Amino acid sequence: MSPAPIALTCGEPAGIGPELAPKAWAALKDELPFFLIGDPAHLPEGTPVVEITQPQEAPAAAARGLPVLPERMAGPRVPGRPDAAQARGVIAAIERAVSLVSAGKAGGLCTLPIHKQALAEGAGFAFPGHTEFLGHLAEVSEVVMMLASERLRVVPATIHIALSEVPGALTAELLEARLRITRAGLIRDFGIAAPRIAVAGLNPHAGEGGKMGREEIEVITPVLDKLRAEGFDIAGPLSADTMFHEAARARYDVAVTMYHDQALIPIKTLAFDRGVNVTLGLPFVRTSPDHGTAFDIAGSGSANPGSTIEALRLAWRMAGARA
Repeated sequence: MSPAPIALTCGEPAGIGPELAPKAWAALKDELPFFLIGDPAHLPEGTPVVEITQPQEAPAAAARGLPVLPERMAGPRVPGRPDAAQARGVIAAIERAVSLVSAGKAGGLCTLPIHKQALAEGAGFAFPGHTEFLGHLAEVSEVVMMLASERLRVVPATIHIALSEVPGALTAELLEARLRITRAGLIRDFGIAAPRIAVAGLNPHAGEGGKMGREEIEVITPVLDKLRAEGFDIAGPLSADTMFHEAARARYDVAVTMYHDQALIPIKTLAFDRGVNVTLGLPFVRTSPDHGTAFDIAGSGSANPGSTIEALRLAWRMAGARA
């Protein structure tokens, strides 16, 4: 059974999102169905557009142009210059996409980058980011950020906090929740029946038996032992500096690390233009390209669509796994 078309939300109009959507359509129109939710007037001049009224029209429309479910916004797009007056339209596009995917009318959600400052100024947006807003809409309190590519999947246990704050934030409860959601996501969304999980230590050499920190002994290992007793296939805590070479990566399906750079440095080294941000723990599929609004190149036509294309492909595969 094929899933319904993927919903692609427009993101910040002044960023590169409106330029990425047509490039993704050109690359994928014969491969998988998706439609953009946004203002057709914000797309680059000359973009072939087919306005649709419901997601099921997207596959047929894609033969003629980029299928767009219109979400009209205030004012024109000015590349590189966010307009707070468009914030409500950007938020409405996300809410509409969540409604469609929750109702089964869209197979999954792929989000182009937003600009939180413009959303806060124009619509009182109070969420730290896209992911937290989606969790709010889905009424889910705990989600996990995964970065995925063909060569590596990584999950950071702690994300956007200072390195000095990581030891205090890294609790047994947090790590256990991250590992449970990660394993469930690999089974449900990636079709991996028995996921193999590699877990990094926090300290160099995974603490070296307590000589370079005790977090591995006092926090990480007890959680891993508890989950192993439940049948989880977990290796670790491992020294992070030996986890990401080719032979090591062949031994696991996902690497769970203790902080942001432990996870993102290896995947951005291996797949800088192809990495995909995945949110696990939501009741629907959500992916996004692993980059921001790129105001500095918006309007130049030079934006690389690789990550957006891979994000749409992965959303389609994940939706298929759920279907």
